[in-house]
Amino acid sequence: MAEMNIQPLGDRVLVEPAPAEEKTSGGIIIPDTAKEKPQRGTVVAVGAGTPDNPMTVKAGDQVLYGKYAGTELSYEGKDYLIMRESDILAII
Repeated sequence: MAEMNIQPLGDRVLVEPAPAEEKTSGGIIIPDTAKEKPQRGTVVAVGAGTPDNPMTVKAGDQVLYGKYAGTELSYEGKDYLIMRESDILAII
C-alpha cells in the first residue's frame, strides 16, 4: 500500500471503494449509467478516534458501508470516500 498523505481526523476513516461490477454473474456487461455504487472497500487511513469513540477499524481492513455513506474525494487520480467510523457496517 502506497504512503497516504491524507490523515483523517477524529473518528473519520478514509476508504478506497472496490471497483464497481463490470459484468453480471451471467456475463452481461453493465453500462456505466447502470452500475451500482460499491458498498465495500479497503480502509486506507484512520483517525485517532475520540475519547468516547476509540477506533475499531485499521488500515487494510475490508469493510462494508452504507450505500450513501461518506464524502467522495479524488487524490492523485484515485477516488476515495471519507466517512465516520459509525458509517461502516462491518469488517469482512
